[in-house]
Amino acid sequence: MAKPLPYSTIHEIFRRFREAEAEPKGELEHVNAYTLLVAVALSAQATDAGVNRATRELFRIADTPQKMLALGEEGLIAQIRTIGLFRQKAKNVMKLSGILVEDYGGQVPSSRAALQSLPGVGRKTANVVLNMWFHHPAQAVDTHIFRVGNRTGIAPGKTVEAVERAIEDNVPAEFQHHAHHWLILHGRYTCVARKPKCGACLIRDLCPYEEKTL
Repeated sequence: MAKPLPYSTIHEIFRRFREAEAEPKGELEHVNAYTLLVAVALSAQATDAGVNRATRELFRIADTPQKMLALGEEGLIAQIRTIGLFRQKAKNVMKLSGILVEDYGGQVPSSRAALQSLPGVGRKTANVVLNMWFHHPAQAVDTHIFRVGNRTGIAPGKTVEAVERAIEDNVPAEFQHHAHHWLILHGRYTCVARKPKCGACLIRDLCPYEEKTL
């Protein structure tokens, strides 16, 4: 775990990220807040690409909680069978859809506490929805962000929660909204787990990682 970087260095890192891609986007396909919520819930222990393959047809026929309930659990299972843990995820999606209809008029709430009260929705899922749909500066820490935060010293921490707090504390306010997308994409395509692509890294000269690759 690297030591925390100085504020000026973190500012320069995110300035470069923004210069390279001003409006980074999440890779999960969705058409509204509900389909985003479902897609993120389905993505646990699965790849975004795998989720997208399953949900393209699903969201054509069930893009609201009401339509999902009409599809039914078995109908949902038939659509998401290629996704890991599909049976438990289908149960959660059906339960959260019922709660959204009964308690929220079919709308996805914009409160982290309300989102986390839904079946199958943890803090990371809630933060993704808050950030991507409601434009809150919430930081959804996944394995990529955890790795990048610790390797670079942008947001060191021994737990997901500690890294989330470090991003909130260390990253300048002007970069907070897109911070987790920049970090995810950097970890997914450049600062990969086994052999980071340091030679192609935008921030190589600013990164204290001692085991840089050529």
